[in-house]
Amino acid sequence: MASSPSSFNHGYVYHVFLSFRGEDTRETFTGHLYNALDQRGINTFIDDEGLRIGEEISQSLLKAIDESRISIIIFSKNYANSTWCLDELVKILECKKEKEQVVCSVFYNISPSDVRHQRGSYQEAFDMLEEKFEDNKEKVKKWRMALTEAANLSGWHFSNG
Repeated sequence: MASSPSSFNHGYVYHVFLSFRGEDTRETFTGHLYNALDQRGINTFIDDEGLRIGEEISQSLLKAIDESRISIIIFSKNYANSTWCLDELVKILECKKEKEQVVCSVFYNISPSDVRHQRGSYQEAFDMLEEKFEDNKEKVKKWRMALTEAANLSGWHFSNG
């Protein structure tokens, strides 16, 4: 439901922030969702730049999350392979707690249980992350807790075919 400008203008720049793994859903689910929201006049932030391997999450992305009323997290097979996605997720859940941001989860071709318990492709991703971040176990623990928390939120499960 789109808000009128007067009811929306409470420190928010965006109605919706989309958190997604580009290689999995940019050209499919996320692209269609963004277009549908945009056609209805819902101001939606989508990261057009894609991942720059090895770089930290940009401050502009963190700011966009902070300035959004709603975040939609689109979990997919390779979501947990991206430290950017995981950092976005942690920030989204911080905004949920601190600013009462509305958070919705979508499970696209992935089981909510696999996300919640980091099984399948999520386990494989965390095996690599634990090796890569062996000197920063707290960061990995924070990502795991964020995945579990977000997977426990009510959401939608979609699979094609």
